[in-house]
Amino acid sequence: VLMGYGTGAVMAVPTHDQRDFEFAKQNGLPLKLVIAPPDKLDLKAADMNEAYVEDGVMINSAQFDGLKSPEALDRIGDWLESKKVGKWQVNFKLRDWLVSRQRYWGAPIPVVYCDKCGIVPVPKDQLPVILPTDVKFTGQGGSPLASSRSFIETKCPKCGGNGKRETDTLDTFNCSSWYYLRYTDPKNSQEPFGRDKAKKWMPVDQYIGGIEHAILHLLYSRFFTKVLHDAGWTECDEPFTNLLTQGMVVKDGAKMSKSKGNVVDPDYIIERYGADTARMFILFASPPERELEWSDAGVEGCYRLLGRVWRLISESLEPANKLRGSNDLGNRDVQSQVSLQKVIKKTHQTIKSVTEDVEKFSFNTVIAKLMELVNFLNEHGASKEALDALLLMLSPFAPHIAEELWQQLGNQGSVCRQMWPVYDPALIVESEMTIPVQVNGKLRDTVTLPAGADQETVKNAALGSEKIKSFTSGKEMVKVIFVPGKLLNFVVKG
Repeated sequence: VLMGYGTGAVMAVPTHDQRDFEFAKQNGLPLKLVIAPPDKLDLKAADMNEAYVEDGVMINSAQFDGLKSPEALDRIGDWLESKKVGKWQVNFKLRDWLVSRQRYWGAPIPVVYCDKCGIVPVPKDQLPVILPTDVKFTGQGGSPLASSRSFIETKCPKCGGNGKRETDTLDTFNCSSWYYLRYTDPKNSQEPFGRDKAKKWMPVDQYIGGIEHAILHLLYSRFFTKVLHDAGWTECDEPFTNLLTQGMVVKDGAKMSKSKGNVVDPDYIIERYGADTARMFILFASPPERELEWSDAGVEGCYRLLGRVWRLISESLEPANKLRGSNDLGNRDVQSQVSLQKVIKKTHQTIKSVTEDVEKFSFNTVIAKLMELVNFLNEHGASKEALDALLLMLSPFAPHIAEELWQQLGNQGSVCRQMWPVYDPALIVESEMTIPVQVNGKLRDTVTLPAGADQETVKNAALGSEKIKSFTSGKEMVKVIFVPGKLLNFVVKG
């Protein structure tokens, strides 16, 4: 309990806060339930194993019994006000913000100090206030603008007398809190941005930033956007639709930074392995929102993957294995139409899963699936269609090798200017499925059947298995559990 929180009243709710619940249980304090789950209104505090923290229905609450808890919150507040024992109040956690800085670089604060008129804002027709170019940077502290007489000395906009400009500049957060709106209309010399442009482009579809942005920059950006919305400058009141918070890079157990001296020299990595390998490893090592543990072994692994891609395509282009058409397979790798169909199906399945993962920013799983496709093509052979699709999916992650191999395959134009590959739903459907068969919950065999086989078909096939017979013969069949396409379990007794 924090005495400095809110009004300072000491509050504890053992049945509806897990920490309070555990404390009360440990110290034998009484528990009283005041919100019950909608489907369990007869719940007793003595029967609870953990606090109930969701919305529910009020109980043990006098005239508020039976109300849904969000509605009861409003009603209780109104009741307290009517009795003159309390009042509604909104507490804001946004702290005061010191927006000025004693430095040159930053937006000048448009204020003039006048002995007669006091503090006078610069009129709109005199904006923007431009930074001077005759500033002396002494390194002795204070604002560099104070060294520029041409900047400081001005006329009071109100009385026309002598005045002095403010020599502090605005913290750069002021600019970064609305830059995305300026991006919608960057060449506008008459106003910050056109309302029509902001209406067309805002809000930002996807914002990507570090964890340090979540507390300050994003909070200020929301504040600025809401102010501009209320002022009629933009129709959106939230600046960003989606947020991806990227993780830090860690090496030797510490965050990678120059101050710690644990930074990996990118020139060395690029010189030894190439830029594509560096990119691949960074994206493959962990999901983007998680910390990335730098590992030289991981870099080697990505380097070997790109080597397998190079050999796969280079060997496919050798005279004995020349790819003859968009769906023809080299004679060395694949001789049958059955194998060709497997390659086509695997390629389209990969396109589907990779596309879905890219849209979720799950780049590490994308690279894993591209590895799987490369291994499959090495084993079963490669068609022109499959190799083209592989390079198109690889190009955002390893653009240099993808571009070179794209040209080697005889394609026209740059790989980065091509359309993203699209899968054919008809080609990704499996014609067969392998069903695990359990006896009393333990895996005993598998059966392979046409996709979509019903329970009776799967059951009969399983009972025909000699392995399954050895565990079921002479025993009473208690139950058959079937999960379509996933599992068959015989529960037997005896």
